[in-house]
Amino acid sequence: MAFIGAKPTNVPLTSADLEDSIITSAKIVDGTIATADISDGAVTSVKTTGVGGTNTPAFLTYLSSNQSYTDNTLTKVQFNTEVFDTDGTYDNSTNYRFTPAVAGKYYIYSDVTIDVTDLTNKLYTSSIRIYKNGSEYKATDQLFDYSGSSGLDIFTAQIFTTMSLNATDYIEIYAKGNGDQNGNFRGSSELFTTFGAYKIIT
Repeated sequence: MAFIGAKPTNVPLTSADLEDSIITSAKIVDGTIATADISDGAVTSVKTTGVGGTNTPAFLTYLSSNQSYTDNTLTKVQFNTEVFDTDGTYDNSTNYRFTPAVAGKYYIYSDVTIDVTDLTNKLYTSSIRIYKNGSEYKATDQLFDYSGSSGLDIFTAQIFTTMSLNATDYIEIYAKGNGDQNGNFRGSSELFTTFGAYKIIT
């Protein structure tokens, strides 16, 4: 292009030269902006609001010592020691229940180690239940051998599920053993009897 007089000096465009919304995502071809084009610190947490999410409320608790149960009777497991409880939504001293306080979809899981008081006797079945608002929501039952002495001394029952919860719903764990006599839910550490949950990012 010919110029009359002096040639104008080239000046790069700045963000102030662009009207709001003049550049849209439709005008940016996939792959045209590389990581090398983005200077360090150009993308801040303010610019990424709404990206990702958090898995909270979340908690994990366990039974700190043996809890006795009556043979073949569903009994609430009193998980009394918290490993973590991000939002204070698990009651580990009175009702032994999880009340999320935040509506959403949750992954719920538990394992209960069940034994008979005298290990010379046998355990023939074990059961574990997830209760929602005082009613059974999901059940897992294990049948061992009923033929005399071929039952088990001890067994760890496991259960898990995903469910939608309102803020005020509450979740509890019940379990039982059926054998030659009364027994225990085995406690003392996270290795034996645990209960946890966390909110799923959706």
